Amino acid sequence: MEQLEADQLESEPREECGVFGVWAPGEDVAKLTYYGLYALQHRGQEAAGISVSDGKRIVVFKDLGLVSQVFDEQVLSSLQGHVAVGHCRYSTSGGGTWENAQPVFRTTKADTGLALGHNGNLVNTRALYERARELGIADRNGATTDSDLLCGLLAHAAADKGIEGAAMELLPTVRGAFCLVFADENTLYAARDPHGIRPLVLGRLERGWVVASETAALDIVGASFVREVEPGELIAIDSGGLRSSRFGNPEPKGCVFEYVYLARPDTTIAGRSVHATRVEIGRRLAQEHPAEADLVIPVPESGTPAAIGYAQASGIPYGSGLVKNSYVGRTFIQPSQTIRQLGIRLKLNPLREVIRGKRLVVVDDSIVRGNTQRALVRMLRESGAVEVHVRIASPPVRWPCFYGIDFAAKAELVASGADLDGVRRSIGADSLGYVSLDSLVAASDQPASRLCTACFDGNYPIPLPDEALIGKHVLENLGATEDANPAENGEKPSRLPNASPGYGAEGAVRRP
Repeated sequence: MEQLEADQLESEPREECGVFGVWAPGEDVAKLTYYGLYALQHRGQEAAGISVSDGKRIVVFKDLGLVSQVFDEQVLSSLQGHVAVGHCRYSTSGGGTWENAQPVFRTTKADTGLALGHNGNLVNTRALYERARELGIADRNGATTDSDLLCGLLAHAAADKGIEGAAMELLPTVRGAFCLVFADENTLYAARDPHGIRPLVLGRLERGWVVASETAALDIVGASFVREVEPGELIAIDSGGLRSSRFGNPEPKGCVFEYVYLARPDTTIAGRSVHATRVEIGRRLAQEHPAEADLVIPVPESGTPAAIGYAQASGIPYGSGLVKNSYVGRTFIQPSQTIRQLGIRLKLNPLREVIRGKRLVVVDDSIVRGNTQRALVRMLRESGAVEVHVRIASPPVRWPCFYGIDFAAKAELVASGADLDGVRRSIGADSLGYVSLDSLVAASDQPASRLCTACFDGNYPIPLPDEALIGKHVLENLGATEDANPAENGEKPSRLPNASPGYGAEGAVRRP
């Protein structure tokens, strides 16, 4: 079934995933993971899953939907153990099917299990797939993600080298952005790519350890922040304690867009509060692009801190002019034409008594395709705004992301084919101003050399392969090619070895 947005005009960038892992004997690790994923729900709303091991076997439960829709008390109480891996997903590799939900699972030849969750996106998926074919493990049981491919390669090598040894051998050959949380029956592992593009943090419980995509997830489960998982680091946690190994030389290039939009405002990245960064972006935006106006209003929620900063620096009063329906997410229900025509009003509704007769500065986090801003400006004018001055808390997005954000293709990015005035006319604003890249970097308190700004300047820190070998559906495209040519050189397509009979997680519980 084709997936449609309830709001067809919504054009926000989407983060791929949130990952969470816990090793804590004596604790209810399933519920800890549930609440951790709940705190990371903004990072992915398509699917959610949790794997739990009791030291003997791994059980996985995953399904399409929000964390609160997938899990209930009965399911969580059935997931007993001391090691858990959790994942909430928005697809940037492979479509939004149940088979692509995570954690993914494999069994090794030694009859042990491996559950894995991945945040990020790989750029050498084709090369890894070819390696899997040579090993006879390319069949993916319906899954079409780079994450499933990684899990299969790890599980294949683990029989001889163990999970830790297999990871130390495989991860140096993996290119792209990856934060991995994975576990066998007894040990929790976490790994971050050498560029550290996506965030991953380590936390301490009274009786265990936690790893998570953001510090906000540590807060919600009562874990204290220890440190970030370093770029190029593999961590293993078991009854012997915590072990750290290096599989790559760190070359930090953290995603600057985490500060702009992706991360929660109550998260800290590289020692810098995301909320404080966004407020500072707003202050700098006011200095770079002042406006004569009566009121500064945000596009909630991600535009709120920057709007506060803009109001502080400009002296223009801050107010709430838009009410957001927080419960509009992705839907599998085809909206009727009547509902579709409501467009942005499903998500944002104006406070007419606040807006009427005012010259507005409207602060948003980014413009991708421009559809949402175009509809928003029109709605504000219909609600009585005299002038609408749009201010954007990031530079123009001109380049797609290949490291874990589901941006539009370059041809669909409004700023890639138009200058500033062209974008302004496209969205119908009286004026338009973007914060400069220099100001954005300065607000993050990070050196420019330690940040990935590819979506703004086209400088990709990890080399990209040929266009045909990259993209969200690269494995699905490979699968279509092989379906059309099932035999190559007279050989049958390779198949994954089945799990041994009776292993609990191979057929992860699926709701009818």
